[in-house]
Amino acid sequence: MISVILMSLVFFLLVSQFLKLQWKTRGFPPGPTPFPIIGSMWWINFRAEHGSLKKLAKTYGNVCTLWLGSRPIVVLYGYQAVKDGLTTNSEDVSGRLQTHIFNKMANGKGILVSNGLIWKHQRRFGIGSLRKLGMGNKGMERGIQTEASYLVEFFKDKHGRAVDPSFPIVHAVSNVICAVVFGHRFSREDETFCQLMEAYSCIVAFGNSYIYYVCELFPWATGLLPGLVQKAASSCEFVRAFIRQEIQNHRERGTIGEPQDFIDFYLDQIEKTKNIPNSTFDEDNMVQSVFDLFLGGSETTATTLCWALLYMVVYPDIQEKVQKELDAVLSPSHVLCYEDRKRLPYTYAVIHEIMRFGSIVLITIPREAVKDTNLFGYHLPKGTMIMANIDSALFDPEYWETPHQFNPGHFLDKDGNFVIPEAFLAFSAGHRMCLGEVLAKMEFFIIFCNLLQTFKLTAPEGVKKLNTDMIFGSTMKPHPYKLCAVLR
Repeated sequence: MISVILMSLVFFLLVSQFLKLQWKTRGFPPGPTPFPIIGSMWWINFRAEHGSLKKLAKTYGNVCTLWLGSRPIVVLYGYQAVKDGLTTNSEDVSGRLQTHIFNKMANGKGILVSNGLIWKHQRRFGIGSLRKLGMGNKGMERGIQTEASYLVEFFKDKHGRAVDPSFPIVHAVSNVICAVVFGHRFSREDETFCQLMEAYSCIVAFGNSYIYYVCELFPWATGLLPGLVQKAASSCEFVRAFIRQEIQNHRERGTIGEPQDFIDFYLDQIEKTKNIPNSTFDEDNMVQSVFDLFLGGSETTATTLCWALLYMVVYPDIQEKVQKELDAVLSPSHVLCYEDRKRLPYTYAVIHEIMRFGSIVLITIPREAVKDTNLFGYHLPKGTMIMANIDSALFDPEYWETPHQFNPGHFLDKDGNFVIPEAFLAFSAGHRMCLGEVLAKMEFFIIFCNLLQTFKLTAPEGVKKLNTDMIFGSTMKPHPYKLCAVLR
């Protein structure tokens, strides 16, 4: 009898929750039917990947709604929806969702997932510090040129033998941001650096796993799940401990008033604002900001460069055209700099086509409406999540001549001049667009051109075809591959 009563009660609660959810969907864009507890993420198999989002848009339109439990997520698909959704009332949708996992990872601190005054202050300070450290000019360029030369030497030492380029690329790109943030670089053999890279890889892997969604839907279960959850948590702690040690080293070195890197600038800022009530500049925000800059400044650029080398092997005719332009414009003794991009329109077009075609970020980190707002005629209450499918803008057939072909012509006009089409949103749009866009483009251009100036990239002997499919994750990585870098 008691079991019947309990079952009836559970059934009643589920039905009432179901009806409440259906009532809640009124006024939102259309989407799959949400169910109690699991919402409607089941419709995309709990994975926001290219195929499932394309099917979602085809079924429900370019602006539709998914439900993470009882939380609405408005999904934007295609260039026009993504652009308008992120730039119309941009400030209204500039928040970051404060989920269980995000709170565990950042506690509302830093740049990437913070909100309100903390976000505004930390982002503004971050952009200002990067500019003072040389972002976009000769100051930072020298550090990138140094890493490019180390990478060239790495491939020279292999004497054309087959090699996996992923780790040396990660090492070069990460060292650029290390120099900016910590003021020094790491050798390839440094054990701490290898542990740091492994920790970040673990955090990225966790971010787009099924377990991540389980933890968000059932926060109480987080402590019960073994494996990846604990590994991601310990990886976060390892990175934070490393950053705190670097901060301590900077304090002991004592460079306040003479900043050499981001940590120096931040310590200076803490000193300047120590008497200002409610200042957001403290050690916790510094640690998280460094964490965010390192993650954002290494993972995406390194992954894109891995795609770049793969595509040059897969498309040897394009590689040859790039090398012909480099040879015609640059003398052998010339130290390649970012300004050279203006004289290398085809090469710069190839670089942008790699970023478009590689499309390493399928969706932006979800944004959140910070107040009630209107979007595409729908009234979205405060707290609504916004998920923009950047990938769909980069492949929108209405804006790209051959969206599913690798075609540098997408970025060239009829006279061969470099142009950027409006649908190129690889760095997102609106208030939360990537603050490291200039740095990423500088790194990509200088490293890519140095490698192609020096080497002809080919597939290893006996390999007839390289896999160009993507591995699904927080960033879309190529399958592991090897190439031969033969001196030209």
